[in-house]
Amino acid sequence: MSSAFHPLARARRAGAGDGDEGLCAATEEEAVRLHRAQARIGRHIVWSEVSVTVTQGEFAAILGPNGSGKTTLLQVLLGELALAHGSASVLGMPPGAPKSEIGYLPQRRHFDPGSRIRGIDLVRLGLDGARWGLPLRRAGAEQVDEALDLVGAAGYARRPIGRLSGGEQQRLLIAQALVSRPRLLLLDEPLDSLDLPNQTAVAALLARICRQQQVTVLLVAHDVNPLLPYLDRVVYFGAGRALAGPPRQVITAEALSRLYGAPIEVLRTADGRLVVVGLPEAPAQHSDRHAHG
Repeated sequence: MSSAFHPLARARRAGAGDGDEGLCAATEEEAVRLHRAQARIGRHIVWSEVSVTVTQGEFAAILGPNGSGKTTLLQVLLGELALAHGSASVLGMPPGAPKSEIGYLPQRRHFDPGSRIRGIDLVRLGLDGARWGLPLRRAGAEQVDEALDLVGAAGYARRPIGRLSGGEQQRLLIAQALVSRPRLLLLDEPLDSLDLPNQTAVAALLARICRQQQVTVLLVAHDVNPLLPYLDRVVYFGAGRALAGPPRQVITAEALSRLYGAPIEVLRTADGRLVVVGLPEAPAQHSDRHAHG
């Protein structure tokens, strides 16, 4: 697939070869910015004093235990939840304003095995604007074909979605989020319910999209390990606050202990996986979640 798929494609970082699986090629333009932000649902303060900057073209993961506010951040960026305090911008605009330039994949859907909707029809729904309340428009066959090609799903896109594997379904859902050619891709737990090979494959796919198309990728994840080779930045929520920065600076015993105000250990297994030990919340991070998909 040519990088012409995305009109804003730019050069990679100096020193990153075409075959590299490393970091995405970020520009200096801010894709997401929060400054001393506080999110509140009813009377409950989810998190506060959160300052985050994600640069255009970066691949970033939102991490933290269940209930720490990861999905809440996506709601803020989508304009679905107003900040109680502080400020936020998305692609240089207030949250909710640049909807046509955002691709969004909510938490994993489950399709009835008897569903007759084809994968290509699912992808086409990403062009009609229904999820965003935009006027319907005729689907562009060229854009649909480009999105399918980009995620490697052209070979099975005309099969019923219910008969496809979890990994194939997820690729089609990513294509649906990409078909409008967004500048920012927001994904809520796209690796959940996938087995480890599919987690690894989807992580590599998202990294390639980020690098080649200059699409900023921001995703919620329980397990950072399949993503580690590709990430530019992590946003780690806990104890009502967040740390943001390169993974090697944030996912450390010192940094997480400072975030929680309690002793936290970060262990590296023999195969290079990270395990975080000692979180006050129920453990739900960086562990294998190998449901079949």
